[in-house]
Amino acid sequence: MKLILRFILLFPLILVNGVSRAQLDFSDYFTGERFRYDFVLAGNFEELRVYPLSQKREPHWAGSKKSLVDTMGYGTYRYRVMDDSTGKVIFSRGFCTLAQEWQTTAEAKRSEKAFYQALFFPFPKQKVRLSVDSRNWQGEFVPVFETVVDPADYFIIRDKPEEYEVFTVLGNGLPDTHVDLVFLAEGYTAGEKEKFVMDAARMCENIMNVSPFRENRDKFNIHAVWTPSQEGGTDIPGENIYRNTRFNSTFYTFDVARYLTTSDMRTIYDAVSGVPWDHLLVLVNSERYGGGGFYNFLTVCTAGHALTPKVLVHELGHAFAGLGDEYYDSEVAYENYYNLAVEPWEPNLTTLVDFASKWKHLVPDSIPVPTPRTPEYLKVTGVFEGGGYLSKGIFSPMQNCRMKSNGPEEFCSACKRAILAAIEWHTR
Repeated sequence: MKLILRFILLFPLILVNGVSRAQLDFSDYFTGERFRYDFVLAGNFEELRVYPLSQKREPHWAGSKKSLVDTMGYGTYRYRVMDDSTGKVIFSRGFCTLAQEWQTTAEAKRSEKAFYQALFFPFPKQKVRLSVDSRNWQGEFVPVFETVVDPADYFIIRDKPEEYEVFTVLGNGLPDTHVDLVFLAEGYTAGEKEKFVMDAARMCENIMNVSPFRENRDKFNIHAVWTPSQEGGTDIPGENIYRNTRFNSTFYTFDVARYLTTSDMRTIYDAVSGVPWDHLLVLVNSERYGGGGFYNFLTVCTAGHALTPKVLVHELGHAFAGLGDEYYDSEVAYENYYNLAVEPWEPNLTTLVDFASKWKHLVPDSIPVPTPRTPEYLKVTGVFEGGGYLSKGIFSPMQNCRMKSNGPEEFCSACKRAILAAIEWHTR
């Protein structure tokens, strides 16, 4: 679930140069380690503010050493890293968070809340400037926060990461030329290690059985990190069920029964501080239906429901490829989801403001635009009204897709195209 922020205020406000798309030499600017910048987003319906927490040096940069400056343009946030001496952008990423979704709920109108966040990039060799941008209601990225990172700063934490047992579920090569997915155990007790490893292996196959992951299996590394909990399961507040688990996951996020997330990102990031990863998946030991996914942030899913394979792939579509929800008739907690005068950033949604930038080239000339939701066009790529939680004003590529419901086994052609682009970005 992902939405566009109407307004966000972070301090201090400093304008910076635009993103350069030129090819960079990784070794000119970075070491092979990972830099982590921890902060808190806190505020209400009208504004969120950033409160820096800490900086940390971690052992492994797992990302591509060629795909450094983002060219996708996805996410409701973006962060950029600039060489301090020249102002040249040497790294950037788009992302989403739970905070942005909460800001659009009714609760945010009557109370304030704080969310832990962290940003990651290769550890710099020289001073850099870190800029955070947010996407405003008009769909434009606006620079709203900046700080200087000095790699020689002795306040950068350099402690030894806590060691956890790591199992290789799928191994195909070096981290920087493969997509590195990492499953973490949530709600598995000390005696359930074997169950977790088996569940993770099953989840791996659930992902790799779906196109276009299936055709690109050799481009993935998948690992499972054993992080046992004191109690099994997860919190279900609506039924007065509470469990002491490692990552404090919970159903009833924003009071939606099926929405399973966690706000305890600091514990998650600490658990993988010594592990190479591109995308994190929290596997929850529960037979209940539910999950959640956030672009370049996190995927959460239960392990034991009959629909888990489809939920997992759907949520990974959000987290890995920036795909938007195509449904428009299910319960959500949000208000004012999209500005219909602006083209959504998600690659599988359009308001027709700039459809040429989306999947227009995949629509045959014989297909009308917009495309009626009639049996005649059930299996074709078109432009069908309904998507992004709205029945009017937003359009999606097919009448049904893995990003719309639990019916289809596969993604539509537009979603496949976006996933393939994400795979290529990570592995080149």
